[in-house]
Amino acid sequence: METYSDQINTPVGTLEILSSEEEIISVQFINDPKPIRIDNQTPKILADGKRQLIEYFDGRRKEFDLKLNPTGTDFQQKVWEEIQKIDFGRTESYLNLARSYGDEKSIRAVAAANGKNPIAVIIPCHRIIGSNNELTGYAGGIHRKRWLLEHEFSTVSNTRQGNLFDDVKDHTDQSNKLKTP
Repeated sequence: METYSDQINTPVGTLEILSSEEEIISVQFINDPKPIRIDNQTPKILADGKRQLIEYFDGRRKEFDLKLNPTGTDFQQKVWEEIQKIDFGRTESYLNLARSYGDEKSIRAVAAANGKNPIAVIIPCHRIIGSNNELTGYAGGIHRKRWLLEHEFSTVSNTRQGNLFDDVKDHTDQSNKLKTP
């Protein structure tokens, strides 16, 4: 299968988009963007994916309409399908995601599957938080997860009151912070 790639600059870093002729196969934050070759034969799906992501970051898109083909196990695929049911501007806990999958005892496996999501933003794994409303784990970094959630909240905030993070705790490693006497 031939793959195609493109990149977009976002407010939280560069995203690399990979596709086949007809499906998005990966969207990942990259730390070391490389120049890309402009190709007149870029598949429509890749151009559509780039456009829709730009619209998302501009606050003009809440849902994606793209054919996706993330590579993963059957279990991972099912978890990613459940994640896609979470509405824009909403969060869900790992525990509730495990329950929606059908087995709350699978919470660790669900969390691991969430962390292996190859299509960031479009499959909104950033919307999954800890059971105690902790802002935990994100392959792209907690700072990006926080930004994405704040972005979504601010986009829909005219229909809701309050702050998305009133009840969400930032569960980052505090051990590296300097302590003052």
